[in-house]
Amino acid sequence: MLFAWQWVLEALALAAIMPMVVRAARKREPIAAGSAMRDAPGAVPTISIVIPARNEELRIGACLDGLRGAPGVTEVIVVDDDSSDGTARVAAVAGARVVRAEGRPERAMGKPWALRCGVDAARGEWIVTLDADTRPDAQLALALVARAIRDDLALASAGGRFRCRTAMGRWLHAAMLTTLVYRFGAGGTPGKRGVANGQCLAFRRSDAIDGAWFDVVAHDIVEDVALARHVHGAGKRVGFVDASRLLVVEMFDGFADTWRGWGRSLALPGVEPMWRQIVQVVVLGVVMVLAPVSITLGVPSVVSIVIVAMRIGTLFGTRRAYERGGAGYWLSPLADPIAVLAVLGNVIVPRRVWRGRSTQER
Repeated sequence: MLFAWQWVLEALALAAIMPMVVRAARKREPIAAGSAMRDAPGAVPTISIVIPARNEELRIGACLDGLRGAPGVTEVIVVDDDSSDGTARVAAVAGARVVRAEGRPERAMGKPWALRCGVDAARGEWIVTLDADTRPDAQLALALVARAIRDDLALASAGGRFRCRTAMGRWLHAAMLTTLVYRFGAGGTPGKRGVANGQCLAFRRSDAIDGAWFDVVAHDIVEDVALARHVHGAGKRVGFVDASRLLVVEMFDGFADTWRGWGRSLALPGVEPMWRQIVQVVVLGVVMVLAPVSITLGVPSVVSIVIVAMRIGTLFGTRRAYERGGAGYWLSPLADPIAVLAVLGNVIVPRRVWRGRSTQER
């Protein structure tokens, strides 16, 4: 009877993740240097780049270096979100226009408020937002905006390549990424359950202002996903763009930083209802823990073998999302139980502290 229940659980979990894995396997045309001329010939809108930054003195310079001489970009704005270090000074020396994120409403999160301040100060027709841990190519902004124009996207979310500094960080990071693939597919599920990569977004400034986008998501911990779902709910097109040729992201320093940093938002608190978070954790537990353990113990079902084979296949599918592979990456299925634990932990007790602030006052 125990094995019958195992078979049923694995079959249901496989049915849940299969559409996401199939969607993730679909090829997407990446943007690249020169693709703007093909995607939107003759359309050269003015672009403002907005970078929200809090205590990013050590990382903001490398981000700004990649934007020098960026075609189509009329200004680069760094929004200093009450930094206690030299973020504003480094940004100004690099040639960015520094704006202070002042007047944040009570209980509003820091990043959406900083983005709103940057959008209000911008003068471009289009906004491209970047996080300070991104390493953009100078061609990124124009290529991303051109793709958004071509595909009639009100909100375009760009995915780059991850740069993990340590093998252990890459080991855990790749397993955590797989939890997202299994739940939403690569680039997210289109529609009301979509996700987005808030490290790089593109949208028309007028849309964001007229729709008060960053006021709507001001209190959301996972503001990028909340924004994507809000924009879709308003009847506008939201899409994910492969920017792996033009964007590298240095998210976390190592294993512990990955656990703390990404684990904080991996369960999508505030945007996924609790019942769905619980169902997702159960599905992840079956496909990423139960199935491989049953094979290891010599009591596999046919379904568990299929699940583990699919997990091995995801390694080849997500490899292009990383600047480097190595043993840390290819052994990442061994970190799957830890990744599931990270999701579970943040379903039970969402983390409320980030960059020295409680998220209640972020």
